[in-house]
Amino acid sequence: MAGLIPSTAAHAPVVEQLQSELRASQENELILRENLADLQLALEDKGWDQISSAVQRDFSPEARKALARICRHMAIANPLLKRGMQIRIGYVWGQGVQVRARAAGEEQAQDVNAVVQGFLDANKTTFSGDEAHDQLERGAATEGNVYIACFTSPMTGAVRIRTALADEVVDVITNPDDRDEPWYYVREVPQRIVEKGYQRGATRTRNQIARVAHPALGYRPQVRPQTLDGMPIRWDAPIKHVKVNPVAGWRFGIPDVYASLAWARAYKDFLVDWAQLTHSLSLIAWQATGGTTSKAQKVAQGIAAANGGNGPGVGGIPPIGGGQAGQAAVGTPDVRLEAVSKSGATIDADSGKPLAGMAAAGLGLPVTMLLADPGVTGARAVAETLDLPTILEMGMRRLLWQAAFTEVIEYVVDQAAIAPRGPLRGAMSRDEWGRLQVKLTGDVEKTLDWDWPPLVDVDPVELVKAITASAETTIGRAVPVVLLRLLLNALGVKDVDEVLEQVTDDEGRLIDPDLVAAQAAVDDERRRRAAGADPVGPAGDPDDEDA
Repeated sequence: MAGLIPSTAAHAPVVEQLQSELRASQENELILRENLADLQLALEDKGWDQISSAVQRDFSPEARKALARICRHMAIANPLLKRGMQIRIGYVWGQGVQVRARAAGEEQAQDVNAVVQGFLDANKTTFSGDEAHDQLERGAATEGNVYIACFTSPMTGAVRIRTALADEVVDVITNPDDRDEPWYYVREVPQRIVEKGYQRGATRTRNQIARVAHPALGYRPQVRPQTLDGMPIRWDAPIKHVKVNPVAGWRFGIPDVYASLAWARAYKDFLVDWAQLTHSLSLIAWQATGGTTSKAQKVAQGIAAANGGNGPGVGGIPPIGGGQAGQAAVGTPDVRLEAVSKSGATIDADSGKPLAGMAAAGLGLPVTMLLADPGVTGARAVAETLDLPTILEMGMRRLLWQAAFTEVIEYVVDQAAIAPRGPLRGAMSRDEWGRLQVKLTGDVEKTLDWDWPPLVDVDPVELVKAITASAETTIGRAVPVVLLRLLLNALGVKDVDEVLEQVTDDEGRLIDPDLVAAQAAVDDERRRRAAGADPVGPAGDPDDEDA
């Protein structure tokens, strides 16, 4: 019976191979689980069922936080997503935008535009400046939700803008009869409390989570409760919620980069594999064949020693790689040395472009622009020009921000009118839906005008020619201020309103340069007379004072 028991030593290679295959299988299973967890944005491995069922409802707060963490990390670490996000920010906000309230007429004493410009100047870092625009669009790309909190002074109506972190907003409470009308946003704000310690004169800190409710911008009922489920309600800080890519019925948006996550990672993995293959092919450049196994091993040892520079080689083979190019390899008839053939080896990096194309499609960009590659044709126009779908998508994102900013600015104007010491005056009323309406005294308009630069390159010379040609018409002569604004925008002047303020009077009319020169001459003559100088008439007669 002893002879029937298999030898442990004889089966050791088989056991070792099985253990190696088991470890490889476990590693592959772990990688698969990690990929599925990233795709479903959860910590457990539940496959695609969770995602398909989640489409019918909002993501949970934990899933939204996991989604935001992954999107933020990938937008920083993955070059495709980072560049795609920067391109979108550049096209939407890179050229800036001009916002102004329409000028009041002669009979209107309230200057709404002064209130608007004062608000924009005071909130450049968080709302109206270039850095703020970058952060707002970046939040839409990585979180899908931007929360603009309007902290308002009850006495003067002045508004300061701050953005709430997307991870802090855990719930949206809507009208029970209308799910599209938000009422409150529930925030969980981490706080660090400093309190007295047990010993005299000592203090200690502790962390806590404070829950607070903010009303939605535009929701101001006649009876305003102070608490909601025990949470204080900040009526002085309503929130404007900007969500992108929302699904019908969802209260929260979806990040812009979410659709491109898997494809950007796949393209990155493809490039890593391509680099490893190229590196492997560069390492194994020669193939030696010997008559027996022992001879092949000796040849391999000789090549290794030759590459290391330890000697002239073994079996008559000279140093390979250590010597100069063009040397010959001499061996016995039963030993053959030749370069490894590269035919059939897949080393073309362009084969992965369809993966990059899917990532670009998720971001709404051409793949040539995402890869900074004009393509095989090398046409410059292909790499620099937006096609029509991209133009329309970027234009829609501009309109989304314009609508959100308009709502915030109109709230600023209303608060300036209803505050006791506000700079404007107005009357409050309720519409048929019970929403608060503010009408400025004197029927002053609150309409905002937006000047967005064109998304496509337009020859400024041709644009200026068209504007100057329209100036010769009857309409052009009637509205010179509008033509001047168009010219300044065509030339790329950033602060158009500040320039116009210097060349217009208090009623918004363009000052005639000839009249300015004449008035300057009169003022100069008055200063001369006040100083005791002899007046000079038009004919040079000092006695002609009528001049």
